[in-house]
Amino acid sequence: MSEAPMLIVGLMSGTSLDGVDAVLVRIAGPSRVELLGFVHRGYAPEERNAIEGVLAGTSVAETARLHVRLAEWAAEAVDTLLDSTHVRADALSAIVFPGQTIWHEPPVVTWQLGEPAVLAERFGVRVVHNLRARDVAAGGQGAPLVPMADALLFASPTAPRVLLNLGGMANVTWVPARGELDRVVGADTGPGMALIDGLARIVSPGLPFDVDGQIAAAGTVNVAFLKELLGDPFFQEPPPRSTGRERFGQPMVAAIAARCPGPDGVRTAVALTVESIARFLAEQLPQAAELVVAGGGSRHPILFDALCARVAERGMMVRRFEELFFVAEAKEAVAFALLGWLTLHGQPGNIPGVTGAAGPRVLGAITPP
Repeated sequence: MSEAPMLIVGLMSGTSLDGVDAVLVRIAGPSRVELLGFVHRGYAPEERNAIEGVLAGTSVAETARLHVRLAEWAAEAVDTLLDSTHVRADALSAIVFPGQTIWHEPPVVTWQLGEPAVLAERFGVRVVHNLRARDVAAGGQGAPLVPMADALLFASPTAPRVLLNLGGMANVTWVPARGELDRVVGADTGPGMALIDGLARIVSPGLPFDVDGQIAAAGTVNVAFLKELLGDPFFQEPPPRSTGRERFGQPMVAAIAARCPGPDGVRTAVALTVESIARFLAEQLPQAAELVVAGGGSRHPILFDALCARVAERGMMVRRFEELFFVAEAKEAVAFALLGWLTLHGQPGNIPGVTGAAGPRVLGAITPP
């Protein structure tokens, strides 16, 4: 007898710090996920500043307050999502809330803020949360976790493909045909949009990011400085590997702006993202003919065009995620909804070959309704 499908809300607040993504999905099995609704609740400048302040090491009191505020912002996204889909909270099986990463130092610790009890109390629904910690405790990186969804939901039936997510950081997954989990390869390649957006806000403080790539388009790559940036030891590390704003965040934004001010700094950051991805594809992944790109960075025309040109040297065709599936910005929230479903069913959510964990682990904790 088959199990009844579950309605699950998946949330995502990533390293781009642009806001909370919320999806409503119907899940009838690990490879049977239907997207029913998607909303984005953007962060106001003062909200993003609060997160960046905690990342920079503000007081314990501010950190504690942000822990609650992040959950309140997520709750606003859930309210909007339920209104737009005309679904009542009591119809939900769960909310999956991975929280906002503020410190990522595997294999020692990974730390996400966002109080799940706020959501459980607000909606009367169980909340799956703290999904990275168990993998780290098992010796893994705790990231990337999206490769599980890449393999279960987005594999090609006929040939290997690479899925790239361009959020604040960039991560890739090489998925064999039919998505056999023991053959999946994945890792963070380095910065995605975090440096680009941070530098764009210095050039034009009124902008949340480099809108339509206009700032990058006005700049020129500082080739000598790019070579120095690519000398960061992270780019030479083999998988499993992951990173965050601890390495590619505000301190590096400030360093690039001081050395390469204005649009040239933004354009050089674009080149850093593109080159670090291209080198990882060439040096660390098996062959694939197709690169499928999701995340906010897929909307940056200078970045996207430069990436297409660079990976064409490997004979790879680049496609945007929505050409094959659904709106690209919803992908990670859908992935975490699936991870939460796996947790509720006592099934592992990590791929040890990707994260480096000692073995498969059921991820996360559950706050009851």
